[in-house]
Amino acid sequence: MEKLVVLDAYTLNPGDLSWKFFEDFCDITVYDRTPMDMVLERCAGADFIFTNKVIINAEVIQQLPKLKYIGVLATGYNVVDIEAANARGIIVTNIPAYSTNSVAQLVFAHIFAHFNKVEMHSKHVAKGGWVNSIDFSYFLSPQTELAGKTMGIVGYGKIGSKIAQIALAFDMKVLIANRSVKIGLPNGIEQVPLEKLFAQSDIVSINCPLTDENKGFVNRELISKMKSSALLVNTGRGPLVNEPDLAEALNNGTIAGASLDVLSTEPPAADNPLLKAKNCMITPHIAWATFEARRRLMYIAADNLKAFIKGKPVNVVG
Repeated sequence: MEKLVVLDAYTLNPGDLSWKFFEDFCDITVYDRTPMDMVLERCAGADFIFTNKVIINAEVIQQLPKLKYIGVLATGYNVVDIEAANARGIIVTNIPAYSTNSVAQLVFAHIFAHFNKVEMHSKHVAKGGWVNSIDFSYFLSPQTELAGKTMGIVGYGKIGSKIAQIALAFDMKVLIANRSVKIGLPNGIEQVPLEKLFAQSDIVSINCPLTDENKGFVNRELISKMKSSALLVNTGRGPLVNEPDLAEALNNGTIAGASLDVLSTEPPAADNPLLKAKNCMITPHIAWATFEARRRLMYIAADNLKAFIKGKPVNVVG
């Protein structure tokens, strides 16, 4: 039976899922984490590799003569040297569109946290705030209704369109900015230039892929066009945002807040300016990580490998 090595399984499966069904069609060895200096040792003799964030570069590929398949356990596949893999005839696959609902859900979790401050109020009640109140109701922060507000979405792919759908359900106006022109948009959604979207939106959600051209495009100049009451949400990729520029804008009150699930380096360096910026809420890249999305990812990874073994590979990249 051919050999599969999973190099960094922990984030996908911290223990609530099972790899056992892979045993039906391959000999699987699972590692929670693999440092770079152990990749070659652990992959020796492997026919297939699964990786999430462990880098499979040209040097690694050249020293694994049996390797014929690399499955990336994510949508982004920049951890693999595609050119080196192609030169060896190695198939590389990814996992597209497995977390659309989960990411959209976290976008709105951040939005609700910003506009309603549910946790702050709950903790205040737990400390006796309501018991000692002379009024039947009180609020520690402004309570803002989403209806009538404008949601700006940068990147109108599967996740962007799901966010738009939810925003419309809240009676919000939706603006989108996208590389290509979108035809037949639903009522309530308008495609506009990027600068107009930033200027007119009450919430800007970043959901575009990272490219060489758009790295750091959310910079001081673009942020300065936003409303002072606006919220920036990024569940796309950290490097899309110029972090020092965003931290400066938050600390100066240029915008009201930022909600981020991704940073330029993950885990972040201790001196990342956003960690201590005002009105900045950061979650540790969890938008993709619901149980349902991780289970879906694992099943797609299995289907990808089965299809390759049958000689009909799917979700091939590069």
